[in-house]
Amino acid sequence: MPSTAVTTPQESDASLTHGLKQRHLSMIALGGVIGAGLFVGSGAGIAAAGPSIVLAYTLSGLLVMLVMRMLGEMSAAYPSSGSFSAHAERAFGPWAGFTVGWSFWILLCTAVGLEGIGAAKIVTGWLPGTPEWAWVALFMLVFCATNLAAVKNFGEFEFWFAALKVGAIALFLVLGVLAIAGVLPGTDSPGTANLTGRGGFFPGGGEGLVVGLLASVFAYGGLETVTIAAAESEDPVRGVAGAVRTAMWRIALFYVGSMAVIVTLVPWDARTVVEKGPYVAALDAVGIPGAGGLMNVIVLVALLSAMNANVYGASRIAYSLVGRGLGPRALGRVFGGVPRVAVLASSVFGFGCVVLSLWRPDDVFSWLLNMIGAVVLVVWAFVALSQLRLRRALEREAPDRLAVRMWAFPYLTWVALAGMTAILVLMAREPDTRVQLYWTSGMTLVLAGVGYARQRRRAGA
Repeated sequence: MPSTAVTTPQESDASLTHGLKQRHLSMIALGGVIGAGLFVGSGAGIAAAGPSIVLAYTLSGLLVMLVMRMLGEMSAAYPSSGSFSAHAERAFGPWAGFTVGWSFWILLCTAVGLEGIGAAKIVTGWLPGTPEWAWVALFMLVFCATNLAAVKNFGEFEFWFAALKVGAIALFLVLGVLAIAGVLPGTDSPGTANLTGRGGFFPGGGEGLVVGLLASVFAYGGLETVTIAAAESEDPVRGVAGAVRTAMWRIALFYVGSMAVIVTLVPWDARTVVEKGPYVAALDAVGIPGAGGLMNVIVLVALLSAMNANVYGASRIAYSLVGRGLGPRALGRVFGGVPRVAVLASSVFGFGCVVLSLWRPDDVFSWLLNMIGAVVLVVWAFVALSQLRLRRALEREAPDRLAVRMWAFPYLTWVALAGMTAILVLMAREPDTRVQLYWTSGMTLVLAGVGYARQRRRAGA
């Protein structure tokens, strides 16, 4: 087992610029997790769980809060563009950093391709006859160029993207609460009819709640980007501490609050919840004109924002891995304070996923999706295990670095690990998620084996 002393060498981020301001980090923390999974994907969870989707999002939100608190503690103590990968290496050795780092890189790059396809479908709906691949190529070029420039450009793009998404959800919540209260002109209060009728609060029973819980867990993925970005902020320690603290309750409000408003305004089994998306269905229910077109614009912004953030996160994870000797050196070259080779490699991989979807849409791309299906849980598990080990080393050797502290340590860390284990068991029970669990487990084991072999080889050299 490697030493966890606070002097353990990590890669230096000195060659990266520090162009992200506190406002950038705060908005990245808020906007990074608000994507199409919330605006559209939550419809399937509502259709399965009914009103109990509120409980599902509450439970998964509590788990995410614990994970982010742990990650915030380590990232404030050890700011690094490698984030959880660097923490895992410090706690358990290079094999752990290699495993979680490259699995997350594959996740982000594949997600870039998915988001590009989703954004292109929206635009081709507005402009029928235009080729989908051309729009994906345009989006990839724009965000590749954005990330090749100074990091402050990424920060500004993401700040305004996130601000629009946050503003849209805030407006939705205000209109929804007014409609529920019966004070919105032209609408009548639905009362609790949609919450208690049509099968009650748990119309799908335990199985429906499980499906909703799994959907909500993966909808929260993406918040980790803020701790990656912290290494390039003006004050990494204060930046990550502030971003983690403020993001938690706001995200809980946006997610849980949105679900509560939707299932109160719209019958959970309404076809429009899945066909149009839950937000459009809710706005239609209160008679907001042009709701569908407006939400399509918001979803497009959410997808483009996620593309931008994922290209950034993938390039920084790759840069960090190379800096710690866990990847090809070429990816670590920095020009003008930006790891441009890593940006290009991440963009090419993402666009390659799009090409695969056009070439073999029935098998290759679905194989990729299954492979990354449970990577978020792998990352969270490494975060919790690393925090258990590193917190004790910090308390012993450098307690002054604990600018952010995990609540009720170590008890809540173990509670989080128990929650992750329960989710994995639930995934193994569901046919759709079981396939993802198997493929992700296989990829993780392969990467762990390669990482361990590299570690043994370097130790014997």
